[in-house]
Amino acid sequence: MSAIAPAAAGEAIQLTTVRQRSMKVPITLAAVTLLLAALFLFAPRDGVSTFRLGDRGSSIALPDVSVPAAATCWTVVALLVLLTLWSAWDAWSYRRSGLWLTIVFAVLGVFAFLTWAAAGGLVPVTGLLFGAVSLSVPLVFGALGGVIGERVGVINVAIEGQLLLGAFAAALLSSITRNPFVGLFGAMVGGVLVAFVLAAFSIKYLVDQVIVGVVLNVLVTGLTGFLYGALLAPNEAELNNPVRFTRIEIPLLGEIPIIGPVLFNQTFIVYLMYVTVAVVAWALYRTRWGLRLRAVGEHPQAADTVGIRVNTSRFWNVSLAGAIAGIGGAYFTLVSVPQFGKEMTAGLGFIALAAVIFGRWDPIRAALAGLLFGFATNLQNLLTVLKTPIPSEFMLMLPYVVTILAVAGFAGQIRGPAASGKPYIKG
Repeated sequence: MSAIAPAAAGEAIQLTTVRQRSMKVPITLAAVTLLLAALFLFAPRDGVSTFRLGDRGSSIALPDVSVPAAATCWTVVALLVLLTLWSAWDAWSYRRSGLWLTIVFAVLGVFAFLTWAAAGGLVPVTGLLFGAVSLSVPLVFGALGGVIGERVGVINVAIEGQLLLGAFAAALLSSITRNPFVGLFGAMVGGVLVAFVLAAFSIKYLVDQVIVGVVLNVLVTGLTGFLYGALLAPNEAELNNPVRFTRIEIPLLGEIPIIGPVLFNQTFIVYLMYVTVAVVAWALYRTRWGLRLRAVGEHPQAADTVGIRVNTSRFWNVSLAGAIAGIGGAYFTLVSVPQFGKEMTAGLGFIALAAVIFGRWDPIRAALAGLLFGFATNLQNLLTVLKTPIPSEFMLMLPYVVTILAVAGFAGQIRGPAASGKPYIKG
């Protein structure tokens, strides 16, 4: 922050820089460390925790790793305390802690928690990571749609509706044509339709973008629920029996230990996700399209003065965002679940919106945030299998607790695009 001191005529203006400490990250790390320590202290678990690193179908066999549960947990807690103190020292010295510190803290914290949960049991690492990637696919596509929408100046609260209508259209068209690619195209069209309504009301008629997004989510939920009961349920064999994508293993890459089966033995939509993240990240910062999109979202008046049609650019880019989010909806019915169900997205659109904020409106960061939330969701399933003493109600809350912690603890003071959510009136 800079302050300008008043100066007499002819005198130089003096700038004073005021530095501010931000203790948000150290406080968050300290809270997590205390929670883990309290868990290990008041609910101790003895025994040996086994981590299975290898995949039974892999040609490269890795041995299982066994560690003593109690000793490992407290050793990791000591390391977490050191990392927390490091982060606090950085904040006290007016430095921002490196991203590596947060990543190492998260990995160690998850490892300690899994060691505690798996005392006397087995953690299939490959299966855990594979499930995390699978559950994160709709979140990543939804987050990419949110990034494009907000970067161009429109808050895309309707991600939930785009995912849901995309899932419905994919199931219907794939069932009719017996072709999953037709279903995928239908999902993109469904996402565009929701985005079209969002763009029309928020850009042309200047209706509040958040209100339009919420209304669209409710509308799509009701519409797909009605069509499911009136159309799909009575004709399930013909209209709700989609042909799904099968897994495609990439030679050599699929044999890499641990990450090979996780990343390179996936379906077409997952490989499309890799490409989409890379293309959007490159195009947003390296092409004229990305430059214009960011200009419209940051300073639409300046963009207008150089000949960029602001509202037209917003309209088409919001439609593009809807198409990308629709692909995420297709994953539900063309890969994950064999048929469409009412409200099957279960609020994942709002978690995708949180991933946009946590990812600081950057495609790669938002994709990583989506992977984090997918991991939290799959971790909930693993904890149920391991029969941990944690109440089942809390395990159902786990993905949302992680979302709140990530957004409030690490992304609370970041600034989004300056014109996001603000309608532009020419002249």
